[in-house]
Amino acid sequence: MYASGKAPEHELPSDAQFEAAVVALRMLAEPTRLRLLWLLHDGAELDVGSLAAEVRAARPAVSQHLGKLLLAGLVSSRRDGRRVLYRARGGHVKRLVAEVLYAADHQLTNAPEHD
Repeated sequence: MYASGKAPEHELPSDAQFEAAVVALRMLAEPTRLRLLWLLHDGAELDVGSLAAEVRAARPAVSQHLGKLLLAGLVSSRRDGRRVLYRARGGHVKRLVAEVLYAADHQLTNAPEHD
């Protein structure tokens, strides 16, 4: 039996875990950042110019958004010659982005819920 009487998957996460989750969700709550993560969620590596063109935003604005996503740990970057390539960081981020947009699609289309 566990000290709390509950199995580990039912125990309350730590304050640090909640804080990290809130930071990630705040990053996703901005439309341009969510679009950027969507473009990167399937394993794609793209540079600022390509991302800016895709989301129809100015390069400096996209650079600032990517900087915030980097600080939040949602994207990673690597140098490729003179370019910096960005990608979504890890499976959790990729699945989170996909799930939130699939949930939005279900809500907008009244598609039946599923597990």
